[in-house]
Amino acid sequence: MTAQSAAVSASAATALRLNDAGLFRTMGYINGQWASAKSGETVDVINPATGEVLAQAPHMGAADTQSAIDAARDALPSWRAMLAEDRGRLLRKWAELQAQHIDDLCRILTAEQGKSLAQAKGEILSGIGHVEWMAEEGRRVYGDVIPTHNNSHRLITLKQPVGVCAMVTPWNFPSSMITRKCAPALAAGCTVVIKPSELTPLSAFALAELAERAGIPKGVINIVTGDAKAIGTAMMQSDVVRKLSFTGSTAVGKLLMKQAADTVKKVSLELGGNAPFIVFDDADIDKAVEAALLSKFRNAGQTCICANRIFVQDSVYDTFADKFTAAVKKMTVGNGLEGNPDIGPVIDMKGLQKVEAHVKDAQDKGGVITTGGQRHALGQTFFEPTVVKNATREMQCFREETFGPVAPLFRFKDEAEVIALANDTEYGLAAYFYARDMGRVWRVAEALEYGMVGVNSASIVAAQAPFGGWKQSGMGREGSKYGISDYLEVKLLAIGGL
Repeated sequence: MTAQSAAVSASAATALRLNDAGLFRTMGYINGQWASAKSGETVDVINPATGEVLAQAPHMGAADTQSAIDAARDALPSWRAMLAEDRGRLLRKWAELQAQHIDDLCRILTAEQGKSLAQAKGEILSGIGHVEWMAEEGRRVYGDVIPTHNNSHRLITLKQPVGVCAMVTPWNFPSSMITRKCAPALAAGCTVVIKPSELTPLSAFALAELAERAGIPKGVINIVTGDAKAIGTAMMQSDVVRKLSFTGSTAVGKLLMKQAADTVKKVSLELGGNAPFIVFDDADIDKAVEAALLSKFRNAGQTCICANRIFVQDSVYDTFADKFTAAVKKMTVGNGLEGNPDIGPVIDMKGLQKVEAHVKDAQDKGGVITTGGQRHALGQTFFEPTVVKNATREMQCFREETFGPVAPLFRFKDEAEVIALANDTEYGLAAYFYARDMGRVWRVAEALEYGMVGVNSASIVAAQAPFGGWKQSGMGREGSKYGISDYLEVKLLAIGGL
């Protein structure tokens, strides 16, 4: 680290008013050591609410990644040989430290990502829950005794860790995406190399600091930041890396899946979404409005499970639109470190421009803006929470994730029409609907082609619940009893001569 970058980091740590300045790390973490890029290059980490430089993070490449892979390989034998109970004890300590330092973790997360401190706390608590769950789930990795095919043999299955795992995480949940992926891998006995987003690496570094304090051995967790293409290629070409877990765009996920074929890696992919939120005429409209606000505008609309298309049945369309618009008008916009705004900034200018493009496209095709529709007076990448009436399937917002605070409202006539509209997408991550008739509830829940369906609820994420999608939204599951399976191999023991 240069003297200049060290000064910037120290200044930022002071400005954030951290209780423990030791959590504000700005270097990669390889084999238990804090590391700069071998090239010496750095990249600025920007606060999206202010445009200020928080820190310089290392801009690492293939050579740094290989060092991290080597460290994970060397740490693997002793880590997988450890009793699951002992690995779980270390994971619980890691979770406890996160809980003890949650205020500092929230301030770091909000500064680099933009969401409010309250939303940051929700994210970190979710991640802690995943670590605690998997700390126990590791002790429940059971094999089987299989009825034999002849009396001289016995058939037994064992489940063993897949090995070194590569993990690529996004900027929108820079803390919980790491804990949600790491926890099952570590509980299963795997070691990991993590590439967080170059936009939000500071939360990852803070988690590594706490993992070290928890006593997790060197080489078990490694973090590299920087050149996405170089790092990803090194991960995918490595014979040592046996598993990839990726959260990000469908386009990048497809590329990584192709690259994984060369070494036949296991892959877990959590990719794009295009979530429908359906309001039927028998719904509790007030509760549907409340849930739609939560689902659409959480993290300024920058989540893969956000309601991207809101479908409302004809007879209640105007009532819902009026109540929803009134509620959106009351939402506050601001810097997440100041007060408790409902909506923070969009992550960067590229994201802001996509939001603007979707709003303009909707207006050009007959959409009516009932509130919002333009950049916020705060400047930077703030955008007004926006509602678009008279949305149609010809608009970009029907086909593409907006990933911003824009809520298009589509009309539908009946159950069959809305199911067809909701399923008319290559994505299948999350869906939501509000209805009271139990026959309708079962019919619609079963007909929606999505990995997760919220019925009269916008809350679908929990450590004990499987998270993942259908179709081009990915494969594999995170969380729940299913989440650890992706980090295990099944081995048959056919014992003869008995």
